[in-house]
Amino acid sequence: MPQKPKPLDETKSARAWWGKELRNWRNVRGLSSKGLGAKVHLSGTMIERIEKSERLCDAGLAGRLDDALEAGGALRRLRRLVEKEAAGQCADADSSAPVRPQAGSVARDDGLLDGSPPRLVGPEQAAPPTVVRPEDIAQVLAAAATIAEWDNLYGGGGIVRSSLYGQLSWARGLLAAEYPPGLETDLFAAVGRLSIVMGASAFDAYEHQDATRLLRFGRLCAERADDWHLRAAALNWLARQSIWCGTPDDGLTHAENGLVRADRLTPREQAMLHNARARAWARMGRTGEALAAIGRSDEVFGLAEEDEDAAWMSYYDHAQHHGDTGHAAFDLALLSGQSPAAASARLAKAMDGYTDAYVRSRALSGTKLATLIMATGDPEEALTVAHRALDAVGRLRSNRAVEDVMTLSRECGRYADDAQVIALRERIVSAVRL
Repeated sequence: MPQKPKPLDETKSARAWWGKELRNWRNVRGLSSKGLGAKVHLSGTMIERIEKSERLCDAGLAGRLDDALEAGGALRRLRRLVEKEAAGQCADADSSAPVRPQAGSVARDDGLLDGSPPRLVGPEQAAPPTVVRPEDIAQVLAAAATIAEWDNLYGGGGIVRSSLYGQLSWARGLLAAEYPPGLETDLFAAVGRLSIVMGASAFDAYEHQDATRLLRFGRLCAERADDWHLRAAALNWLARQSIWCGTPDDGLTHAENGLVRADRLTPREQAMLHNARARAWARMGRTGEALAAIGRSDEVFGLAEEDEDAAWMSYYDHAQHHGDTGHAAFDLALLSGQSPAAASARLAKAMDGYTDAYVRSRALSGTKLATLIMATGDPEEALTVAHRALDAVGRLRSNRAVEDVMTLSRECGRYADDAQVIALRERIVSAVRL
């Protein structure tokens, strides 16, 4: 049986009072420490340590906790007493002595990302070095590669969400450290890459505010590094997120900005951005422009050569190209009445081409293919594709995948009396609940 939580003594300090109020609000909302932590991107253990006054909580995190618990500003207001108490303790200290950040204190933001997650320093998160070495940059790139791999395998709402901000906090700290001029470009490019990967993952988890901030920060870092390839990646994700969130006009603007000086981009990068343009045009009902963008994407992708892209662009292979263009063609088929044949062919090639390293991409393309067939073709064929797609969806924590399968479920409604379709819808409900 789980142990009963240790009683908290709110009389010790304002900070202890704040921690107890946090626990009280959490209990009122019926959330476990792990459940609350998931809402603010912290572990359950970290929430418990904040409640016990063993871990400092800055004003930004206090605000996010207040919002997550729907406390109506109560935790924000009480936080002011904590700040007054801390200010009084600082006034009593010897101001002539050098002051080093205590474990758990919050370092000042570097200003590159206004309102971004604070840079925390504590036992759980090692302080960044004071002098940057090439090995530190290599660590940041390795973290970005690992997160991208996990994100493709498990979705943005899985293990990825619990590990992100500590890594970015450490990486961002490198920007405030000393570094030789010769490392500046590589450093900003590495931190930008990590932020873009995290932003894409946050988008998949529907943490859209975080996603936007992270992607914009990644773009700033890319521009500081004069890295046009990385800049294109950031703008591609900003475009995709805007389109997904129902503002395709903004998405088109991001995609067009990404294609500025397209001569500096590789064919795959250009194709990637033309796909975003196609999807934006399709969502706006501009069929001619969408078809032209798909055609342009096919044209430039045909010029791609091996080993000309950065390692992180390796995901953009034939399967990804057919998947991305297939998504645009899918919208044209369902929203503008175009023939579903092109979309079906592209999505089928994508689904068959994705390797086991890209579970989410296979799930998204497969679900859209099943939805398209269910809406326009043979329901028996749709059932086969749908069950295959759900095999992939069941391995993910991805809100994008969940939304797609719910769209599939709605399309199944036209065959509500079919026992096999009923069984599929029941499987969808089970997959969404897990």
